[in-house]
Amino acid sequence: MKRLLLAAGGLTATALAVHAAPALSSYAPARRRLLPGLAGTGASDHVALTFDDGPDPKSTPRFLELLAGRKVSATFFFLGYMLSRAPELGREIVDAGHEIALHGYTHRCLLFRSPWSTHADLARGYDTVGEITGRAPVWYRPPYGVLTASTLRATKRLGMTPVLWTAWGRDWEAKATPQSVFTTVNDRLGGGGTVLLHDSDCTSAPGSWQRTLAALPRLLDEIERRELRVGTLGEH
Repeated sequence: MKRLLLAAGGLTATALAVHAAPALSSYAPARRRLLPGLAGTGASDHVALTFDDGPDPKSTPRFLELLAGRKVSATFFFLGYMLSRAPELGREIVDAGHEIALHGYTHRCLLFRSPWSTHADLARGYDTVGEITGRAPVWYRPPYGVLTASTLRATKRLGMTPVLWTAWGRDWEAKATPQSVFTTVNDRLGGGGTVLLHDSDCTSAPGSWQRTLAALPRLLDEIERRELRVGTLGEH
C-alpha cells in the first residue's frame, strides 16, 4: 500500500511539473534568448506596441486619441469581461485600424487553474472578442505572462499564438511615474522588440494608466529617433 501511495505521489508531482514547466518562459532574459518568437521578436526595424487589460471607457479613448494623432497602430489585448462591458469601444478600436488580441476572459493566473477551467476561460474570451468585434483574435497573452501546458493546448485548439514581450514599463505599479515607465521600457527597447503597456488600471494601481499615457509620446519619439517603425504584432 505504501508503495502505491508513493507511486501516486510521484505521478502527481510529475503531472504538476509538466503543467507548470511552460511558466519558466516568464523569466524574460531566458525567453528573449531561447524563445524569441514567444517573446515577440520580429523584424529588426520594427517595434510592436501592445496594450493589455482593456478596453476601458475611462482610459482607452485617451490612448486612441493619442495614437490617432501620431498615426500609430497598436495591438490591444482585450479582457473578455471588459469588452463585454464596453462592446462599442471594442468595435471603435477595430474601426480605428488597431489589431485586437486576447488576454483571457478574466485576469487570473493560469498556473492555479485546471485544464478544463483554462480552456473554458480562453474559449469564452475568444468567442466574446469574435462575436463583438467580428474579428477572431490571433494572438494570446496570458495574465501575468504565465503559461502552462494547459494554456498551450487551449491556444492550439483555438488557433491562437501565445506571445509575451521583450520590454515592459512596469506601469501597473503604484510607484510608477511617467519617467520610470519610459526608462524601464527604454532599457530594453530595440528593433524587433515587443513593448507591453496597459491602457487600463482594472488590474493595476488606481490611475496607473495616466502615467502610461504621459510616457507614451516620449516613447514614440524615442522609437522615431532610432529610425524604427512602430505598429502592430501583425506587422511585426
